[in-house]
Amino acid sequence: MDKKINLLLAEDDKNLGSILKTYLEAKGFQTTLCENGQEALEAFKKQEFNFCILDVMMPVMDGFTLAKEIQKIDKNVPFLFLTAKSIQEDKFQGFELGADDYITKPFSMEELLLRLKAILRRSNVSEHQHKNHIYKFGKYTFDYDRQLLTLGKSQNKLTSKEAELLRLLCDNLNEVLDRTVALNKIWYDDSYFNARSMDVYITKLRKFLKDDPEVELINVHGVGFKLVAPEVEE
Repeated sequence: MDKKINLLLAEDDKNLGSILKTYLEAKGFQTTLCENGQEALEAFKKQEFNFCILDVMMPVMDGFTLAKEIQKIDKNVPFLFLTAKSIQEDKFQGFELGADDYITKPFSMEELLLRLKAILRRSNVSEHQHKNHIYKFGKYTFDYDRQLLTLGKSQNKLTSKEAELLRLLCDNLNEVLDRTVALNKIWYDDSYFNARSMDVYITKLRKFLKDDPEVELINVHGVGFKLVAPEVEE
């Protein structure tokens, strides 16, 4: 990496936190380790971070609350949740908060690194930049590189997964985007849980697209999704 990614790691397990910090720094990430949510929030207020890894179950302030507070400061920073829980409702809550990914303990360091790098690629934080992709449909302009959806003077900053999903829909404008294709390209797995997670993101995209009556994001039962909209000629 030409410039080190500044990473905030919030993990109350001292042994795991120390191991993760050492591993991530060995992989080229500048890593700040905090042992509870409040400490992590104070660190986030004091310096700029490019990425956050947040344990869900922490003393003083849990990971979900921490994520909400972080988003009040910078709603665009990508983050990933760590948890010992496997309860699906907790995972859905994490994605509702805008998490870019979610990994359940125990996990391999290699898996965490792969997920981290994938998020960084999608969010354009890493050194590899996408070619310029600007999509125009209906009254909207979608800048994939900047993850911005614009309608008139109104702008919405998308999370990396929202942007990746909208890009696939735009690439297949007025055609069906197969669910399995989308899951494998963005989540790298077409499991039931990931399919439910994608449904959460589809719902969020619908809210972003509701202000143009000519634009509709529809379910194609048993197949996938279709972004229906007039395509704007350049």
